[in-house]
Amino acid sequence: MGRSFGLQAGRLIARKYEVLGLLGGGWQGEVYRVMERGTRIERAAKLFYPDSDPRSKAARLYAKKLHKLRDCRLPIQYHAEEEIRYRREPVRVLISEFVEGDPLPAFLSRQPGKRLQPFEGLHFLHALATGLAEIHQAGEYHGDLHVQNIIVQRRGLTFELKLLDIFQEDESRVEGRRSDLLDCIRIFHEALGGARHYRKQPKVVKEIVRGLRRGLIMERFPTMNQLVKHLEAMDW
Repeated sequence: MGRSFGLQAGRLIARKYEVLGLLGGGWQGEVYRVMERGTRIERAAKLFYPDSDPRSKAARLYAKKLHKLRDCRLPIQYHAEEEIRYRREPVRVLISEFVEGDPLPAFLSRQPGKRLQPFEGLHFLHALATGLAEIHQAGEYHGDLHVQNIIVQRRGLTFELKLLDIFQEDESRVEGRRSDLLDCIRIFHEALGGARHYRKQPKVVKEIVRGLRRGLIMERFPTMNQLVKHLEAMDW
């Protein structure tokens, strides 16, 4: 099949979910915003390309991990599994919560200077790091953190975040957690304006970013928990 299902608004999935629109896609499949017909509750439906997941291994593993992490604050909440036929091929569909909010780049685009100020950035980093620490404590990792799969739901005294498209299986859990830590700090750096503004950042920021040098970061923060502890005890 081609690399797009191309489902139009109004189409039904498994005779239960009405397609409202496309949310996004990747090498593994596409995610649609849908509405449950009986309750009128909006959900997200992830359809896996048959050629990328021929035995539904990835879909089932993804569902099991979301269920395992259901008490963690960052992952989306898994609801149900369905199977549909698309052009005579079986297609696995995972139904999850629909997350209100903006991808991090869209959120940043509305901020003064299109970036966070240091104090805001540290609050953002704390929200992201504490959520990832919960995932690590549960024995898992994200493995593919980038700005487009971080959803900012609300900002008051702190940030409420959700993560999309989680759990790649191409590295060990130890290395996966290290990647999460390095990506978390890289995203913090990007949210503050990146290299262009790094020289003028305060010492508390530079003590965390450490020039994005892997060895220096891992020496200072071997685990996500240690990054969280640092944030909660640092002096301004």
